[in-house]
Amino acid sequence: MDNSKEERLPLLGELDGSDLKKRVWNESKKLWKIAFPGMIARVTSFGMIVVTQLFLGHISELDLAAYGLQQSILLRFVNGILIGMSSATETLCGQAYGAGHHHMMGVYLQRSWIIDGVTATILLPLFIFTTPLLRLIGQEEDIAIEAGKISLWFIPILYYFVFSLTIQMYLQAQQKNKIVGWFSACSFVVHVFLSWLFVIKLGLGLAGAMSAFIISSFLLLIGEFVYIFGGWCPNTWKGFTKAAFADMFPLVKLSLSSGIMICLELWYSSILVLLAGYMKNATIAISAFSICLNINAWEFMICLGFLGSSCVRISNELGSGNAKAAKFSIKVALGTSIIIGVIFWILCLVFSREISYLFTSSEEVAESVSSLHVLLAFSMLLNSVAVGAGVQSTVAFVNLGSYYAIGVPVGVLLGYVAHLQVTGLWIGLLSGVVVQTLLLSYLTWKIDWNEQVNKASERLARFFIE
Repeated sequence: MDNSKEERLPLLGELDGSDLKKRVWNESKKLWKIAFPGMIARVTSFGMIVVTQLFLGHISELDLAAYGLQQSILLRFVNGILIGMSSATETLCGQAYGAGHHHMMGVYLQRSWIIDGVTATILLPLFIFTTPLLRLIGQEEDIAIEAGKISLWFIPILYYFVFSLTIQMYLQAQQKNKIVGWFSACSFVVHVFLSWLFVIKLGLGLAGAMSAFIISSFLLLIGEFVYIFGGWCPNTWKGFTKAAFADMFPLVKLSLSSGIMICLELWYSSILVLLAGYMKNATIAISAFSICLNINAWEFMICLGFLGSSCVRISNELGSGNAKAAKFSIKVALGTSIIIGVIFWILCLVFSREISYLFTSSEEVAESVSSLHVLLAFSMLLNSVAVGAGVQSTVAFVNLGSYYAIGVPVGVLLGYVAHLQVTGLWIGLLSGVVVQTLLLSYLTWKIDWNEQVNKASERLARFFIE
């Protein structure tokens, strides 16, 4: 391993004020160059889910509640698995790019398509048998039937996730995510237009809203395929290869480790939405809770886009054997992300009621959303602290303890025993996030970055193919 770069980098304590400002500024420019397109891509991609909910909310309360239940539980469940497993692609591609193993990035991408495609197919019955499953766990009959209709429309979206998530991470790792940002933004604009045309002008209702979602999603995917196969990634895409099927087990193991970490986080809120379905006036409770979750998740996409760029920077530096630069990068990224969280915290406190009416025409639902605005604001603030670089298995245990040993029980006690209803569930959600944030901040502070460099070097050597 080449330590020459590391020797040239002074410790933070050895820097004077001007040197520190210069290093922070230079690192910030590198991060934002990757982060801004990543933010655009994540915000607009998730925005299509939110826009679909927005249009359905103006059709009927039942459609809004059914979509909220379906999207917040089933789609989040599946999306959590696929995002988590795809994050292994982000780690490996970032480290391969930093080490100069450019041709391996295309191999990693193809392996991730195989693993994620098989995983999606295994999960397919959940979308086909949604109504019986919701009946089995005691959800209201009319919501279960309507959610079953919506779930069939989500099947194409399931396979869209398989390719789109991995392609985005593959392009971002080689700092080509600007094109993903452009494609995602254009797709979002098309989605808003088609939703307006199909739902408002043509009155196609649920079918119109979901058709707009599917069409705009696959337009994005087609654009990404054309970019990769058309020769715009000459160093990293060498065509399809049988090597993609070789040595799959270590990648599956890494994917599962990353997948569990993300899944435990995303499923946490899904469980709370499910619990909201057992409350009095379940339609209102599910609608309000899912709207707040989507607002929260939309802001989280901004933080995720920024911290995704941090993962690329850290992976690049680890791949090139530069531990101090990786450590410095995560400090700059976390500091900037917290500033972003404070901005959204203020916006949510000021404009909570106006935001709620974007999603619904129901006064009762809007009032329920507005009553949660303080808790929602603090959730956004905590979203900005998302850590876990290089400690996937440890983070999985932290999430398990924070969310399921603390958050869910507190939410159940306050929501049902103390009769705080949806507010009690959200306080439970927030308590779990607070514990997770404190524990992960400590773990990140204690990371041995030299050890992470060694692990990255060993992993790249194990997967390398001439």
